[in-house]
Amino acid sequence: MDILAPKSAPDAIARRAETLDTIAAVLPIDRRDKLAEILTDQDVETLRHLVNEGMGDNTLRALASDLGYLEAWCLAATGSPLPWPAPEALLLKFVAHHLWDPRRRETDPEHSVTAEVEQALRDGGFLRSIGPHAPDTVRRRLANWSTLTKWRGLDGAFASPALRSALHLAVRAVPRQRRRKSAKAVTSEVLAKLLATCRSDSLRDLRDRAMLMVAFASGGRRRSEVAGLRKEQLTVEAPVTGDDGSPLPSLSIHLGRTKNSGAGQDEVVYLTGRPVEALSAWLAAAKIDGGSVFRGIDRWGHVSRRALDPKAVNDIVKQRVRMAGLEVGEFSAHGLRSGYLTEAANRGIPLSEAMEQSRHRSVQQASSYYNNATRRSGRASRML
Repeated sequence: MDILAPKSAPDAIARRAETLDTIAAVLPIDRRDKLAEILTDQDVETLRHLVNEGMGDNTLRALASDLGYLEAWCLAATGSPLPWPAPEALLLKFVAHHLWDPRRRETDPEHSVTAEVEQALRDGGFLRSIGPHAPDTVRRRLANWSTLTKWRGLDGAFASPALRSALHLAVRAVPRQRRRKSAKAVTSEVLAKLLATCRSDSLRDLRDRAMLMVAFASGGRRRSEVAGLRKEQLTVEAPVTGDDGSPLPSLSIHLGRTKNSGAGQDEVVYLTGRPVEALSAWLAAAKIDGGSVFRGIDRWGHVSRRALDPKAVNDIVKQRVRMAGLEVGEFSAHGLRSGYLTEAANRGIPLSEAMEQSRHRSVQQASSYYNNATRRSGRASRML
């Protein structure tokens, strides 16, 4: 019997799957069937309630994904569904199972999560990485666990001194080097090499060229924002006068509420010149007059009516990196976001102006790209 399978009747699973279908647009739907098996009726109702409350799509995806993982882990580790509220002992067990020292595990097999629990999570598709979790991942799952507990009108032990101490000590005992989501930034030089692989007038080349230029020029949009972009979010603006006095096409992108914006706030960024031309060429060739902007293309060249999955955006970036002869492991879709700010710093664009386009809210985070660019080319790094 599958260790992750709760004792649910087939009709109950089907009912939960049907309910999940009603909120499919904001869930990791490729895992809908697995979520329907793992989540309880109350879990599904909580998610539907959060949708109706207008919670951000990305936040809800993270909540749904983490809830599915927590339910799967609890079933594998204890043999029982996740209790609400979770006792302090279970929270401490979660920390111990996910933050551990690989060196100690080599000599002590009982250190960290058991092999049986780990294999059950892998078999269920809930665990893919090797080794302990990143501390930020553990903190996020605990935070989402706490949020879901509060949404049920319950109190948890998430603020207990014992949990805080255990988390602090575990993080210190398992130091991890913080890595960027993309090892290298996709600066304009790198972007030019990627665009050079989109030379033809094929639909795929037109789509990828437009996607790369729009993602970069609009401030380094997140892959979820690129995948979710719709024609209705685009507004044609009056032409902008170029450096040579010629008119350049311009349009605005209404992002709506984003990860960093407040409720009801409509974030707007602008495109000018070549990115607008590339986007217009793709929309015309694909005959897209409404709905999703960036869509899948099958082997016969047919354009899908459905939007690209955010993962597909990353896959396309890596495919173009490979075609450009660059190292695939050094770049990802997030490199477009970091690359935009890095390029802005290299060109001497004021940080505040670049942040208006990237929509970063944290000066500290955005300025790190500027500081790195300045330090690399500054006098302090050329003392000899």
